[in-house]
Amino acid sequence: MSRRRQIDRDAILDAAMLVADEHGLDAVTMQAVAQRLTVTPMALYRHMDGKQALLDGLVERLLTSFPLPPADGPWADRLTATAAAMRSTARRHPTVFPLLLTRPAMTPAARGVRDFVQATLGEAGLDEAAAARAERLMSTTVLGFAASEAAGRFRHHSHAVIDQDFATLLGWLRLVVTAVPE
Repeated sequence: MSRRRQIDRDAILDAAMLVADEHGLDAVTMQAVAQRLTVTPMALYRHMDGKQALLDGLVERLLTSFPLPPADGPWADRLTATAAAMRSTARRHPTVFPLLLTRPAMTPAARGVRDFVQATLGEAGLDEAAAARAERLMSTTVLGFAASEAAGRFRHHSHAVIDQDFATLLGWLRLVVTAVPE
């Protein structure tokens, strides 16, 4: 008698990420993920409520695929390191990364990254409302740049030019943070 394969949320998200990386986001279905895991689709429902939960899990995976910088460094360095890590994530998962532009962070782990950035902006002197707004605008800007780069939009430029553009963008964002009135 064969034993049923044991799966968990992590295994399901790993499989979903592989499906998305190889075949695109449209290919991510409960059926495709189950097939990748060699289980029935119904086996996934013990760990995921459905495709929307699966997509929320992919957002979480993208946002937590790197360690957050230590809280004891300067705020600008922490924001720069987080932005650079997001850019690296986009390069590793170019077909999945655009999901961050269309879905909010829903899981506690995914929201933790947003909360980290907002807290860091608070340390830069922004009040709670201004930090929340700045996080939304900065995240959209960094994610947009990273998604554009990963999709090949800048392929006619050298890596050095793209790196300089990203550094310039981060410099502008730092200036905006320091210019926001309290």
